[in-house]
Amino acid sequence: SKRLLYGAWWRNNKRPYSIIACILTNYMNTFLAYLQEHIQIIYIVILSIFLGIEVIGRVPSVLHTPLMSGANAIHGVVIIGAIIVMGQVSSDDIPALIIGFLAVVLGTLNVVGGFVVTDRMLEMFKKKK
Repeated sequence: SKRLLYGAWWRNNKRPYSIIACILTNYMNTFLAYLQEHIQIIYIVILSIFLGIEVIGRVPSVLHTPLMSGANAIHGVVIIGAIIVMGQVSSDDIPALIIGFLAVVLGTLNVVGGFVVTDRMLEMFKKKK
């Protein structure tokens, strides 16, 4: 009965759609202003993605595991740097905090996964008893 009551209210009242539109417009304007303020950093990230794809695509498979092991060690340093940078961000800058948190979580997953894969690969070279 409550569901029908709220459903009928939603269909008969056109204001909720305008309220939702105002909220979405406000968030979209904030997001676009953030992008315009940081456009150079966004260009650097996009170019880094293309460069990374190009470099990784040219690595022979024999060198893949040693390079990944080194990259995981470097990524550990990057995670520490990201944590330090997140500590410097003001608490009002929510998008930067969210992006920083995601970067730390995904970077940590990358490091842990890389070390697990490297460990499994090194197990293949040990002598069996």
